[in-house]
Amino acid sequence: MARIDRVSSELKRYISEIVQKEIKDPHVGFVTITEVRVTSDFDIAKVYFSVLGDETQKELSLDALKRSAGFIRKHLAVSLNMRRTPSLDFRLDESEEYGRKIDELFKKIHGDKKDDADKKDM
Repeated sequence: MARIDRVSSELKRYISEIVQKEIKDPHVGFVTITEVRVTSDFDIAKVYFSVLGDETQKELSLDALKRSAGFIRKHLAVSLNMRRTPSLDFRLDESEEYGRKIDELFKKIHGDKKDDADKKDM
């Protein structure tokens, strides 16, 4: 496993723990850290997360996490043995929602084909 992958994995674990146990902001909501991608110079960590709720809740959680980035970074600096703790760039993970849309399209396509086959049988 490459060093970048190990660091990303450790950051994900620690950030998840900090968000769940240390962040007191009620706007964070039910956040799950889904992935962390660290740049090759370890300067920036893109932190992807998902949230249960509607678009308003997602935006509130994103804003709250961005406000908490300094707090989280300080906790990471204490927990991790790194020369420099990366800056945190929180981003909403849309992959689950995108996957759901693709599934709906497939169902619709297969449903249309089934309807066409049923019409031909008549």
